Amino acid sequence: MMATWINPQSCRSLAVLVETVTAPMLIAHKAPVCLEMDIPTGIPVPTNPEQTAELLRVLTAQALAEMPDGGDLTFTGCETSQGIELEVADTGCRIEEREKRLPMVAAAIDAKLLWQNCPQGGAAVTICLPRASGQRRMAA
Repeated sequence: MMATWINPQSCRSLAVLVETVTAPMLIAHKAPVCLEMDIPTGIPVPTNPEQTAELLRVLTAQALAEMPDGGDLTFTGCETSQGIELEVADTGCRIEEREKRLPMVAAAIDAKLLWQNCPQGGAAVTICLPRASGQRRMAA
């Protein structure tokens, strides 16, 4: 497991959680990657911070694997009437040319993942997270 600067449990802002998870991964990546974030700091972490951090780790690792020579990694977040959407976009190859692995932790936090190609090249996954509630899925 990769070390983080801040314990995810202490993150109240989604923007802080994204930065906490991705910064060590970007530093460890073999090629330079430019991180861009457009996430209002007022957006809260909508679900379990540890599980949300694990989902971010998996999706960031997948994006970095598609950019062995470097590139751009962009996180864009917004609140909707259904919950919170967080897009993770990279300048790697198109969706058709990559393996998309669905992280098991996505089901645990009731996250929906939508994959698409980016118009400027690369691909993006949009994470749709429901608003925080007391309900959690449990394995049968």
